[in-house]
This record gives sequence, C-alpha cells and structure tokens, in this order.
Amino acid sequence: MSFEGQVVFITGGGSGMGRLAAQRMADGGAKVAAVDVNEAGLAETAEGREGIHTWRLDVTDNQAVLDTVKEVEDRLGPIDRVFNAAAIMPTGLLMEQDTATILRIMEVDYNGVVHVAKAILPGMLERGRGDLINFASIAGWGPTLHFGAYNAAKFAVVAFSEVLHHENRGKGVRIIAVCPPPVATPLLDQATSKPKVLELGKPIEPGQVLDAIERDLAKGKPFCFPTTQTKLAWILRRFAPGLVWSWVHKVEGQ
Repeated sequence: MSFEGQVVFITGGGSGMGRLAAQRMADGGAKVAAVDVNEAGLAETAEGREGIHTWRLDVTDNQAVLDTVKEVEDRLGPIDRVFNAAAIMPTGLLMEQDTATILRIMEVDYNGVVHVAKAILPGMLERGRGDLINFASIAGWGPTLHFGAYNAAKFAVVAFSEVLHHENRGKGVRIIAVCPPPVATPLLDQATSKPKVLELGKPIEPGQVLDAIERDLAKGKPFCFPTTQTKLAWILRRFAPGLVWSWVHKVEGQ
C-alpha cells in the first residue's frame, strides 16, 4: 500500500505494534516520526530505513508532546496520520498492585493518547484530512482478573475515541479505536502475574491488526475488531456479562 508523501506520527515506535507500523509506513513511502522512551528500540526500528525519523518522547509529559509535534511538523511537514500505540501492561490483582503502578498505566495508556490527540488533531481538522488511530484493546470492553488497571485505561481510550469520532463526523478526519485480542508483541511480557487467560490461545500477529485497521478505516468505522473471534467476544460481553465472568473465574481458578 502506498503512503507516498504522507507524514506519520507513531507513539510506542520502539517495539511491537508501533515498530511494525513505522516500518510499514516507511516502506510505503511515508515520512515517519517514531517516538518512544526506548531510544535503543527506536534505533532498531529505524535501522536501514531512511524514511523513519526518531524522537525520544514520554507521552505522559504534555508539554514535551506539544514541543515534539511542533518539531516534527517543522521538519517533516503537517502530520497526516497518527498511530497512538504507546502502552504498558503490568498485570496483577488490584489489591496486590501498588497504587503508583495502577496510576502509571492510566498515565501512559490513556493520558498519552489524549496528549497526542489534542496536539495533532486540531491541525488535521483545520486541513480537513487525516487519520487518528488510537490503540485500545478488547480489554477496553471486557474486564478480567489481573488486568483491572489496564482495563480501566483501555476503557477510557474506547470512550474518548468513540466520542471524538462522533464529535468530528463529516470533517474529513477518520478517527478509530483499535480493539485487538492479545497480539504477539513484547507487551505480553509485562503480564508478570501470569494470567491464565493468556494461555488459552495463540496471540494474533501484529500484521493482522494493521491490515484490519486499513480495512475498517476505509469503511468509516469507529472501532476496529481485527478478528471474528474478537467481535464475538465484544458481543458476548455486551449481552451476557455474567456468563463471561463465570468463565473468567473458572479459567483463573478464583
């Protein structure tokens, strides 16, 4: 797919979904601004690809986000597409996780999305074009044991993205929340409490998620569920939450 001449801003560009998105966009001809706190990871992402430019950025720092966005646009041009992919996912039962960790997950996974959207979306709306792609998760619809803090942050991303989508309909900017199941990226390594639910199926590949994003952006959808199973899980959670919780307790043995 060609992205010739586009400027793409990608958070979490040092690994996982952000890395693959950066490489795909660059291979398609885009000028990519990949940002992350992981400078070594950013270097690996950009290796061999002149189209990838890197910045160290902590998305929880709003002023740093504003400054970096300005620098990117001064250097590369107006931003056409955003992948809000930065995330952390330490797991644990809520009463066993320290409060600082719970709040840090919200700061990175939700506040970071807000900071980037507020910094870049006004320019897109003024130009009447652009794509804002916010990474939520199926965990943003279905809470489960060990993922309480992550659930809270991703629920927030879902709500923020849905309202933003509807507030800006017909203005030329496509806004979508991506809600994948577990994906085969380093993020899964952060699930240190070893939730048994993660042992039930094979994570999907990052490329499947990126393909689904393009499909659902073209359809103007507010949400992207990359697999049929993910969509079914969303439906089941909406209409039979008690049944889902019974299954969760059985799986986790709690």
